[in-house]
Formats: sequence, structure tokens, C-alpha cells
Amino acid sequence: MKKIVILALHLGYGGVERTISSLANSLVKDDTYQVEIVSIYRIYDNPVYDIDPKVKITYLLPKSLSPNRYEWKKALNSLEPVNFVKESVKGVKILYKRRKKMANYIKKSDADVIISTRVMLNELLSEYGKDNVLKIGWEHNHHHNNMRYATDVVRSAKNLDYLVLVSKDLKRFYNKKLFTSKCQCVYIPNALETIPKKRSPLTSSRFISVGRLAPEKGYFDLLNIYVDLKNKGCNWKLDIVGDGDERSRLEKFIKENNLTDDVILHGFKSSKEIEELMQKASIYLMTSYTESFGIVLLEAMSNGLPCIAFDSAEGAKEIITSGSDGYLIKHRNFKAMEKKILDLTNDLEKRKELGKNGRKKVKAYMSDNVKESWKKIIEKK
Repeated sequence: MKKIVILALHLGYGGVERTISSLANSLVKDDTYQVEIVSIYRIYDNPVYDIDPKVKITYLLPKSLSPNRYEWKKALNSLEPVNFVKESVKGVKILYKRRKKMANYIKKSDADVIISTRVMLNELLSEYGKDNVLKIGWEHNHHHNNMRYATDVVRSAKNLDYLVLVSKDLKRFYNKKLFTSKCQCVYIPNALETIPKKRSPLTSSRFISVGRLAPEKGYFDLLNIYVDLKNKGCNWKLDIVGDGDERSRLEKFIKENNLTDDVILHGFKSSKEIEELMQKASIYLMTSYTESFGIVLLEAMSNGLPCIAFDSAEGAKEIITSGSDGYLIKHRNFKAMEKKILDLTNDLEKRKELGKNGRKKVKAYMSDNVKESWKKIIEKK
């Protein structure tokens, strides 16, 4: 039986963490694979996303040594020198231990295949992975023209066997950068584990958007667009699912603009709860500045929702076929997005047509299909 290890930073909330869980679940269904997830941090008692009991989970650090960035920032902003020094020392200790623990694990691992999911982990796998181990980097982030980040990815991957990219655009980009190295670039999209049996009837007057409440997700742009829609007579409600650093500022914006009856910040929800909310909505909206893949668009399509997104979210361009299963808005043009949204709110038949096409499309992204792409490189060991 071939042993596969997936290296993770943590198993809390996040797109990378969701795809790690999905891949582990998919691979462990094959009786020829033994799968283990090795997570540096144990932020919660249990993984946020469902993981098959057959997958072994190993945590390298205890909960007491979880990241303390929030506490460090609070001490800095509150001008508390004693706490600031305390949290700074703790932060250095955590960074030292996470590197040491992961390096030791990789050196002693008896795995046949090790899959790394971040630049820092790529570096450790390159440095400490045994010669007979198949070393795979799995890059989820789009560089978004940040060449410093892209250079870090290239440097970290040069001594790996493969670099898996979640979009065709990223594969083309890194293929050129790694052309002279031993590392081969491979495109494998993220996967959906299931397609819901039910789908939205698309008859309710509700928008939905799901994601981390962070600047790159563009939620203030979404709220400004929503205010303009409301001023033009659109009486649809907006559900926003997710949490993050910008929540308090978004709550303030909602209150100051008298949107408390129209916009609901749901916070984190389980996959089942998100599915239920999507089936009560009629249009999915994405205002992200950048998305490497956008698995949430596939989830929306699987629930029968037409999707509208700015094309600045690079991953959206690989998922949405504009005019067929949703719309891509160029140049972050607010007016163009508002017009397309209004047109769609007034056209139930068009919503049904787009939703039907999107639901057909997601079948190609089912985990069983995507697993075959992973097996092609795993079996080369």
C-alpha cells in the first residue's frame, strides 16, 4: 500500500484547507493508498471540514502554540510594551518550533509521496525530503502580478518533482519559470466532492456571496454595488457567508447605510448550511480582486445558481463561461456589473438557463474525475 502524506499549515477555515480535506477523502477511498495529513497547528480540537476517519491526522504543535498574530497586533496597537515583548517572544518561539517540528517529520517520514501546500512547506520538503520520496508542491495562490511572491514559489519548487497548479493560467506562467529545472508543472483543478440532489428554484429575491472577510475579497465593493442597486429600486436581500478581519468594519458600513434589514452577515457556516443558503438564493455574486481558482463558484453552480464575477478574480475566468453559466465583468466596472445584475433579477428564464448550464459544467470537477489526474503523477513513483 502506497503511503501519501499531505503537509498543511492548519486544518481550520480556508480554501486551501478545504481542498486538502477533499483530496485526502478522495484518495483514501482507493484501497491502494494510505493517507495522512500532517498539520503544523492545531487551531481547533477537530478539523473544520469533514475528513474520512480512515485518514490519519497528525498535529505537530499543541493548541497552546497556535499563531498569535492577533494578540501581537493588539499589544502593538494598544501600546502595551510588556505584552508586546511577551507576544513577540512567543511568536519567535512558535516560528522556530514549527520549522523544526516539520523538518524533523519530513526527515523521518516513511511516505512514498509527500504533497506540500505552501511555499514554506515546499522549501522544507526540498531540503529534508528523502531521495526516494516523490515530492509534489501544490500551489493554490495566484501571484496577481506580485513577482516577489512568484519568485518565492519558483525558488521553493525547483527541487521538487512536480508543481501542481489549480489553474491553466498558472500552469503556463510557472512552466516558463521552471522550464530548466527538474520540476514539472501540472494543471489539476480543485474538486467538488458532491453535487446536491436539490437545487435552487431561483425564484427568491436573494443574492449570496461566500468567502473570507478580507480586503482581497472586495466585500466593500459588493456593499457599494448593493447600495446602488437598492437606490435603483432593487429590493433583493444579500446574504454574506464567512468571517474575517474586516467583519467589524463591514458591520459598521451596513449600519451607517441603513442596510441592517437587507444585508445579513452570517459568519462561518458548515458546508451543509452554506448549501441550504445557496438553495434559498437566486444569484451568486463575487467581487474578489483575486482568486486562484474559486471553488465557491463551482459550489454555487452545483446548487443551480448563475454566477456574476469581476474578471480580476483570475480563477473565475477559468470557471465562468460568460453568457452561458454566468457573467464576467471586465475592468471591475461597477456600472456594468450593476446592469447585468439588474437584468438578471428581472429575467427568471435567463437565470434558469444559466443555472442549468452551470450545473452541467461542474460534473467535470467531481472529485472522482480530478482524482484520476492526481493518480497519474502519484503512480509515477
